[in-house]
Amino acid sequence: MTTRAIRQYEFGPAEVLRFEEVPAPVPGRGQVRIRVAAAGVHLLDTSIRSGASGGPFPLPRLPMTPGREVAGVVDAVGEGVDQALLGARVVAHLGQASGGYAELAVAGVESLHELADHVAFDKAVAMIGTGRTTLAVLEMAALTKDDVVLVPAAAGGMGALLVQAARNVGAFVVGLAGGAEKVARVRELGADVVVDYRVDGWPDRVRQALGEREVSVFFDSVGGKTGRAGFELLGLGGRMMVFGWSSGEPVEFTPAELVGRSLSVSAAFRARVLRRPGGVRGLETAALAALAQGELVPLTQSFPLADAAAAHRALETRGTVGKVVLVA
Repeated sequence: MTTRAIRQYEFGPAEVLRFEEVPAPVPGRGQVRIRVAAAGVHLLDTSIRSGASGGPFPLPRLPMTPGREVAGVVDAVGEGVDQALLGARVVAHLGQASGGYAELAVAGVESLHELADHVAFDKAVAMIGTGRTTLAVLEMAALTKDDVVLVPAAAGGMGALLVQAARNVGAFVVGLAGGAEKVARVRELGADVVVDYRVDGWPDRVRQALGEREVSVFFDSVGGKTGRAGFELLGLGGRMMVFGWSSGEPVEFTPAELVGRSLSVSAAFRARVLRRPGGVRGLETAALAALAQGELVPLTQSFPLADAAAAHRALETRGTVGKVVLVA
């Protein structure tokens, strides 16, 4: 039996991703096979593909099939797995393993989360990875209704969820987005103020919109000049949550700047997640529950599985909205 998957034989540009016919994977003991309906794509995937960085993990051995998040229907079970799982709607995070950019993927039964019929596969894929990270960041931020929150990349996968979560607690939300389409999407999410950070002078427009308010929480995933500008918008006693720097460089600041304005900066989210009760699994469960209950609904943008290279190019040029998902 054969199936189709994205294969990578060398590091390089998006064109190294090939859509090929491959042998169908066979689930081993304690595993299931999922007929994939949706697979998650990360900006980190593009870095791994290029050979630039594997993030906190070593670069994978080639050849491989990328992808660590999948959702779909169980179509085969391995030894020791309950046959009742056949036909179940599930989502799974594959961890460091690859294999998600495929029509069929194998996952350990312990990694599965069953999905209610009303939960869309693309939304579930977004929440099991991006959603769980968002909840980890929110736990540390401890938002209240009195906060004024600044969210850059607010039309991105995490940004859109942060905007919703901040609005859910009654905080005042300022979203930054690049371009008219993304600005409109963030406004639809309920942000109180939305500013196009690609237009010169955007920090002054934020200050004008805030009036006497001051930013108390800054979620920084961008770094660089945008991140520095956000840092400077923080008021006395503000909190900065750092969980990436898509610009290629983190924000630089001095201890004197922190002490002088009584600012705090938090960044060690991965270490904190590993130590928290319930760990990563608990965050996945909470994120999926928030989705099922309609509390957090991720923005998603889909590409056909065969067009994985196009999805990577769009991510690298910031031409996407929300979480990027491949659909089989």
